[in-house]
Order: sequence, then C-alpha cells, then structure tokens
Amino acid sequence: MNVDLGPQGLALLILSGIAFGIVAQVLVWRSATHWTWLVGAGAWIIGGLFMSEVVFGAETTEENLQPLIDGLLLDEALLGGLVAGLLAVIATWLLTRDRPARLVPH
Repeated sequence: MNVDLGPQGLALLILSGIAFGIVAQVLVWRSATHWTWLVGAGAWIIGGLFMSEVVFGAETTEENLQPLIDGLLLDEALLGGLVAGLLAVIATWLLTRDRPARLVPH
C-alpha cells in the first residue's frame, strides 16, 4: 500500500490539531501562557504526521490500517497527535504556569 497524504487528509490533521489546541488553551487559560494552543496544535500535527506517515506508513496490509482518509491513517494519527499534544501541553504548562512571588533578599 502506498500511503501519500493528500489535501483532505492534511486538512483533517490540521483541523483536529487546532481543535485540540483550543481545548488545551481553555483548560489552562489562567495558569499558563496564552500561546499554549499553538504549542498543543503544532505538537498534535507533528505527532499525528509522524505516526501516520513514518511509523505506520510502510505497513503493507491495508485491512489492518483502517480508516484511511486521503492517505491519513486516522486512528494512528489521532493516537500520535494525542500523545505528542498532551506531552507538549503539560511541558508548556509546567514551564509557564504562574508561580508565587519569591522574596529575594536585597
């Protein structure tokens, strides 16, 4: 099976990444940077692309890789996106969350 990511598969991956980023931003709005959505969406897209095209792209049995939407292995892309997205959002939250002010002696 030749897996080539087409425009419809790429659009689905990007839209799902943006949706994940929006949900992540809403969850950490007050305690992290307001760019968390972009970090989460970018990690989702990269993780999904990696799982769909690199890890499972060389798979030769088409019946094991369903659903296939315009070259995007949907289940694998969602799994890769979720793992990468969660790791990126948690790391971003840990690095940018509000910390109590520390008293620094003068």
